[in-house]
Amino acid sequence: MAFLDRFKRRGPAMSGPVRDGLRTGSTRVRASDKVDLAHLQEFVETRTGVEGFVEPRTAVSEVTLLLVAHDGEWTRRRVPSVKWAHDFANNHRVPSYDAAVVGIPQRMRDYNSRIKRQQREQGR
Repeated sequence: MAFLDRFKRRGPAMSGPVRDGLRTGSTRVRASDKVDLAHLQEFVETRTGVEGFVEPRTAVSEVTLLLVAHDGEWTRRRVPSVKWAHDFANNHRVPSYDAAVVGIPQRMRDYNSRIKRQQREQGR
């Protein structure tokens, strides 16, 4: 075996759809599924003051919808598209924003800090 033969691709090409998501370069990205969508639905139905932040596709994940409740509790799931995310938010009367433009709300960071502090205190 020649040295450069070790770097040749074997099997199917690295681009294009695969059974459980997408391949982008050497990274496999999982597509959204029914479980993700059901989780988002449950979150908006059981929390108050929810806002949606649509996060664009990156090298390691598809489009995601970040939902943040009034107290900072949050969840993030993959969604089929940016349009789908805004439509989901509109259908549930949840304001939605492009996270790349407006950023992430401070109440989410505060919530994460509170949770970490509580976990440290319980571990003593």
